[in-house]
Amino acid sequence: MPAKFELQPDETILHEQILFYIPEGGGKLNGKLTITNVRLHYEAKYDASLVGTLKSTLFFTWGGDAGFLDIPKSEIAGVTVEKKLLSKKCIVTLSDGSKHTFDSGALGIDKAAETIQAK
Repeated sequence: MPAKFELQPDETILHEQILFYIPEGGGKLNGKLTITNVRLHYEAKYDASLVGTLKSTLFFTWGGDAGFLDIPKSEIAGVTVEKKLLSKKCIVTLSDGSKHTFDSGALGIDKAAETIQAK
Protein backbone atom coordinates (compact mmCIF):
# COMPACT_ATOMS: atom_id res chain seq x y z
CA MET A 1 0.00 0.00 0.00
CA PRO A 2 1.48 3.38 -0.97
CA ALA A 3 2.64 5.73 1.75
CA LYS A 4 0.24 8.51 2.61
CA PHE A 5 1.33 12.04 1.70
CA GLU A 6 2.19 13.85 4.90
CA LEU A 7 2.97 17.51 5.37
CA GLN A 8 6.27 18.47 6.93
CA PRO A 9 6.35 20.86 9.91
CA ASP A 10 5.48 24.42 8.78
CA GLU A 11 4.30 23.14 5.37
CA THR A 12 0.89 24.13 4.01
CA ILE A 13 -1.01 23.05 0.90
CA LEU A 14 -1.47 25.93 -1.55
CA HIS A 15 -3.05 24.13 -4.51
CA GLU A 16 -4.05 20.64 -5.66
CA GLN A 17 -4.94 19.55 -9.18
CA ILE A 18 -5.38 16.33 -11.16
CA LEU A 19 -2.85 16.45 -14.02
CA PHE A 20 -0.89 14.32 -16.42
CA TYR A 21 2.85 14.09 -15.77
CA ILE A 22 4.97 13.64 -18.88
CA PRO A 23 8.48 12.37 -18.01
CA GLU A 24 11.44 13.50 -20.13
CA GLY A 25 11.94 9.93 -21.30
CA GLY A 26 8.37 9.68 -22.64
CA GLY A 27 5.11 8.25 -21.42
CA LYS A 28 2.20 9.87 -19.65
CA LEU A 29 1.04 9.37 -16.08
CA ASN A 30 -2.24 10.50 -14.57
CA GLY A 31 -2.27 11.63 -10.94
CA LYS A 32 -2.55 14.45 -8.44
CA LEU A 33 -0.15 17.36 -8.05
CA THR A 34 -0.05 18.91 -4.59
CA ILE A 35 1.77 22.23 -4.38
CA THR A 36 2.87 23.40 -0.95
CA ASN A 37 4.93 26.33 0.24
CA VAL A 38 7.94 23.95 0.36
CA ARG A 39 7.63 21.44 -2.51
CA LEU A 40 5.70 19.90 -5.36
CA HIS A 41 4.39 16.41 -4.66
CA TYR A 42 3.02 14.33 -7.54
CA GLU A 43 1.28 11.04 -6.89
CA ALA A 44 0.85 9.03 -10.08
CA LYS A 45 -2.27 6.88 -10.09
CA TYR A 46 -1.79 5.08 -13.40
CA ASP A 47 0.03 5.06 -16.72
CA ALA A 48 -2.13 7.05 -19.14
CA SER A 49 -0.04 6.37 -22.26
CA LEU A 50 -1.56 4.14 -24.93
CA VAL A 51 0.64 1.19 -23.92
CA GLY A 52 -0.16 1.72 -20.22
CA THR A 53 -3.88 2.04 -20.91
CA LEU A 54 -3.93 -1.14 -22.99
CA LYS A 55 -1.87 -2.98 -20.37
CA SER A 56 -4.13 -1.92 -17.51
CA THR A 57 -7.27 -2.76 -19.49
CA LEU A 58 -6.00 -6.20 -20.45
CA PHE A 59 -4.44 -7.13 -17.13
CA PHE A 60 -6.53 -5.07 -14.66
CA THR A 61 -3.50 -3.47 -13.01
CA TRP A 62 -4.69 0.15 -12.96
CA GLY A 63 -4.43 1.88 -9.62
CA GLY A 64 -1.96 -0.64 -8.27
CA ASP A 65 1.36 0.97 -9.07
CA ALA A 66 1.35 4.44 -7.53
CA GLY A 67 4.55 6.42 -7.95
CA PHE A 68 5.67 9.57 -6.19
CA LEU A 69 7.69 12.60 -7.24
CA ASP A 70 8.83 15.26 -4.77
CA ILE A 71 10.46 18.46 -6.03
CA PRO A 72 11.72 20.97 -3.46
CA LYS A 73 10.75 24.51 -4.48
CA SER A 74 14.33 25.57 -3.75
CA GLU A 75 15.45 23.44 -6.75
CA ILE A 76 13.12 25.17 -9.24
CA ALA A 77 15.00 27.40 -11.69
CA GLY A 78 12.07 28.33 -13.91
CA VAL A 79 8.45 27.73 -14.86
CA THR A 80 6.98 28.12 -18.34
CA VAL A 81 3.45 27.63 -19.62
CA GLU A 82 2.52 26.29 -23.07
CA LYS A 83 -1.08 26.52 -24.23
CA LYS A 84 -2.65 24.76 -27.19
CA LEU A 85 -6.31 23.99 -27.81
CA LEU A 86 -6.40 20.62 -26.00
CA SER A 87 -3.14 20.84 -24.06
CA LYS A 88 -2.21 23.27 -21.30
CA LYS A 89 1.28 22.51 -19.97
CA CYS A 90 3.34 23.78 -17.07
CA ILE A 91 7.02 22.97 -17.57
CA VAL A 92 9.14 23.12 -14.42
CA THR A 93 12.89 23.42 -15.00
CA LEU A 94 15.15 22.47 -12.10
CA SER A 95 18.56 23.90 -11.25
CA ASP A 96 20.20 20.77 -12.73
CA GLY A 97 18.52 21.47 -16.11
CA SER A 98 15.99 18.65 -15.91
CA LYS A 99 12.43 19.41 -16.99
CA HIS A 100 9.18 18.16 -15.45
CA THR A 101 6.03 18.64 -17.53
CA PHE A 102 2.53 18.73 -16.06
CA ASP A 103 -0.37 18.76 -18.54
CA SER A 104 -3.95 19.63 -17.63
CA GLY A 105 -5.37 18.71 -21.05
CA ALA A 106 -8.04 21.21 -22.06
CA LEU A 107 -8.47 22.49 -18.49
CA GLY A 108 -6.66 25.48 -16.96
CA ILE A 109 -3.03 25.33 -15.84
CA ASP A 110 -2.50 28.98 -14.80
CA LYS A 111 -3.30 28.54 -11.09
CA ALA A 112 -0.85 25.64 -10.78
CA ALA A 113 1.89 27.58 -12.60
CA GLU A 114 1.35 30.70 -10.45
CA THR A 115 1.42 28.66 -7.24
CA ILE A 116 4.60 26.84 -8.27
CA GLN A 117 6.31 30.17 -8.99
CA ALA A 118 5.32 31.63 -5.61
CA LYS A 119 8.26 30.93 -3.32
